[in-house]
Amino acid sequence: MSKKNVLPLGIDVGGSGIKGAPVDLQKGEFASKRKRIDTPAKSTPEAVGDIIGEIVEHFDDVRGDSPIGITIPGVVTRGVVRSAANIDKSWLDFEAEKMLEKKLGHDIVLVNDADAAGVAELHYGAAKGQKGLVIVTTLGTGIGTALIFDGTLIPNSELGHLEIDGFDAEKRAASSIKDVEGLTYPEWAERLQRYYSHLENLLWPDLFVVGGGVSKDHEQFLPLLKLRTKIVPAVLENKAGIIGAAHLAQEYHDSH
Repeated sequence: MSKKNVLPLGIDVGGSGIKGAPVDLQKGEFASKRKRIDTPAKSTPEAVGDIIGEIVEHFDDVRGDSPIGITIPGVVTRGVVRSAANIDKSWLDFEAEKMLEKKLGHDIVLVNDADAAGVAELHYGAAKGQKGLVIVTTLGTGIGTALIFDGTLIPNSELGHLEIDGFDAEKRAASSIKDVEGLTYPEWAERLQRYYSHLENLLWPDLFVVGGGVSKDHEQFLPLLKLRTKIVPAVLENKAGIIGAAHLAQEYHDSH
């Protein structure tokens, strides 16, 4: 396979599923059907690593020397996972990039999942061509955030954990909380209003992009928010993590 045809692999580690696909970076879409495997009940680095290995093996025919990008729902600095709000606590301060490279026999790029989603929206989605400060939020099990200023990612922002009214914001406003507490969209929108108002008063962004699985229902809650900042649904929905991970892996590969 000639080098220009090598497709980067993106793998997105989530709370319920681990998903991967090769990505066509020209189009910003999957180059073949994604592979999904349930996240193990005890999501230790070893158990998750085994499933990542299965997904890489599944796409071995297209992989060759292709870059591999992997997301994790936590802060990642220099390949080390620094937070674990929604994954097994054994990831804390774990040298995950090194472990996965050894297991896969392949260089990888490990990134925060919301950062990967933000990069995908920047290059192929709702934040494309946007100047100034964009805040991409992913509403899911928790709240992930990606800060992008003039097209440059500022990693590991973790603004889902802002304290608002004495609560960790995601413990009140994540879409999982809406489901657990049986909130209607208008009831949930009141909590989102409090969250996004607080964010815009702190950072004065030019655009909010709202992703996560619930973004497909954006018409039920985004019009209820009264903000001075423009707020739009993500374009790539749940594909963003895989596409962004692949993009960041290719970018790293090209610069080294």
